[in-house]
Amino acid sequence: MSVELNHTIVHSRSNRESAEFLAQILGLAVGAEWGPFIPVSTSNGVTLDFATIPDGSITMQHYAFLVSDEEFDAAFARIQRAGITYYADPHMKQVGEINHHHGGRGLYFSDPSGHGMEIITRPYGFAS
Repeated sequence: MSVELNHTIVHSRSNRESAEFLAQILGLAVGAEWGPFIPVSTSNGVTLDFATIPDGSITMQHYAFLVSDEEFDAAFARIQRAGITYYADPHMKQVGEINHHHGGRGLYFSDPSGHGMEIITRPYGFAS
């Protein structure tokens, strides 16, 4: 058996709000609540299990999602319609811009708990 990431727990102010936010942006489904978790599964089988914890206990994490060009267009349109601030860089200095790294497109935005979210159309190191 090869090693694969199966799931990760994402600390959030509100597990429901954060799960629904990400699912809506990425065009994914929110799964059924299981104990303290609200899951969102990606197409490669990785589940992000959102858990509510005290606000002061949340440490910002970074989550990057590889998407197709069509999925990028759809997510980008949802981000713009929702008025979510987005950036071309992880330091969040290039506001309102997207990047074209590795022959693709990418952008960064924050989720409701302050985690750094990234969508990219080409993996890092991809040679076009």
